[in-house]
Formats: sequence, structure tokens, C-alpha cells
Amino acid sequence: MSDFINRHFKWFTLGPAALLLLLLTVYPIINLFFMAVSTIRFEQAQEVWLFTPYRNFQTLINDEIFRIALINTVIFAVASVIIETVLGLAIAILVASVTAFKGIMRTVLIIPVLMPPVAIGSMWKLMYSYDFGVFNQFFTWIGYGPVNWLGSPSLALISVIIVDIWHWTPFVFLILFAAVEGLPKEVIEAARVDGATNRDITFKIIIPLLKPAIAVAMLFRTILAFKVFDQIFLLTSGGPGTSTEVVSLHLYKVFFAQNDMGYGAMLSLAVIAATIAFLLVGQRASAAFGGKN
Repeated sequence: MSDFINRHFKWFTLGPAALLLLLLTVYPIINLFFMAVSTIRFEQAQEVWLFTPYRNFQTLINDEIFRIALINTVIFAVASVIIETVLGLAIAILVASVTAFKGIMRTVLIIPVLMPPVAIGSMWKLMYSYDFGVFNQFFTWIGYGPVNWLGSPSLALISVIIVDIWHWTPFVFLILFAAVEGLPKEVIEAARVDGATNRDITFKIIIPLLKPAIAVAMLFRTILAFKVFDQIFLLTSGGPGTSTEVVSLHLYKVFFAQNDMGYGAMLSLAVIAATIAFLLVGQRASAAFGGKN
């Protein structure tokens, strides 16, 4: 008996937790599928589910706002992830190269990640203010006049991307800084003894060794960027027009403003499919880049 328990100990200990996690994951997904093929109404304080398998799918195909939101989301994700990766890598290598105050610099640099999204939205909305924002005060001072950062269709998405870069670059920095600190010092010292310059060490040793960590950081940021909601909701609410509309915001409006839960569920499935497609593309890109992990 004791031998049987020893051989199957992992199932006795991990099995209940794994089963509970599986149930908590599977049931909401199944429920979402049922919602996506239904029209849900509330009549006399009762939920009424009507099986309408094609209605929500046809609505999705004809939804022009969803197409615009998907394009905006892809632009937002690609631009923010690439810039954050380059900046995070540069800052990680720079901070790792110094010998003094490294801990203080690391603490100061990660402050944006620790701030609540509501505080970030309020702070940047004041900074972007057309009338009294700090950016427009500077541009007025140098003679270029005020800029409508959040009210111009051509600038609004760029302005939101800048906020995202400020917010999430420290996250990339943290991942890459830990990777840089873990690099074998003897390899770098041997290259330096052989006459390699700092430029050679950075581009021919450090960055190639960091490829798996860079791929992981980009993968995490791609997932988070594709689901962006709070910054755009707080800064522009998708406007002006649909210039900053993203899929998560459109999903929120369908669920909570239009109260169309069936179509909202169909949109959720579309977002999940788009995210998985994005992940597959990201994995192929990371494999091509050298990160096999």
C-alpha cells in the first residue's frame, strides 16, 4: 500500500488542484461559446437565451468598427513592442555596465510599472492638455504653438503609444537586465583581453547571448499590448472618431454600452483567435531571431 502511494504521490498531491484549475478554465470557455451562438435578452427580470448561431457571426463580418479596431490594435502592438524592446535593451545594458548606484537606478526605472493605470491616465491627460499641458507650454515657448495631442486623429494613436512605451519599457528592462546580469562574465572579459571594443562586445557577444530573453520579453509584451484597454479608455475612449479604437475597447462597448452579450461573446472569441495568431507569428519571429525557447 505504501509502495502504491509512493509511486502515485504526485497524482494525490497535484491532482485535485489540477482538476479544479481545469474546471475553472474549461467552464467559462464553454459558456463563452454558448453565448457566442445565442441572442441574450432580459425580459421581466429573466435571462432569455435564443439559439441564433449565424446572427453574431454575420454581425462580426459586417462590423466595420471591429476591422478598424483590429488594425489600430496591430499598429499599437507592433509599434509599442518594437520601441519598448529597443529602449529596454539599451537601458539594461547601460545600467548593467555601471558599478555604482545600480540598485537605486533599477528602483527608479521600474516606478512606471508600479503605478496604477488610473493614475497614469490622469497624469498623462494633464500633460497632454491642449490649454495648460506641459508639452504644449514647451512647444508654445519655442514658437510652434499648441498641439492637439489627444484630439487630432493623426496624433491620438501616437500619443497613446508614447504613454504605453513610458509605462511598459521598464518591464522589458527588468527582464533583460536580469538576463544581462546572468551572462558569463569570463566570456566578456576574454573578449576584452583579445582587444574587443565596447561596441564589439555589445553587438557581437551580449545581444546574441540575450536573444532568448529578448524573444520572451517581446512575447509577453505582445500579449499585453494586444489586450490594451485602460490607457486608451482613460485618455481618448477610442476617439476622436475611431482613430484610437482597439478591440478590447470595442468589446467593452458592445458588452456594457450596447448590452449585446451574444455578439460580445463572439467578439471575445475573435479576439482570442487574433491573439493566438499573433502569438504564433511572434513565436515564428522569435525562432527566426534565435530564441528557441
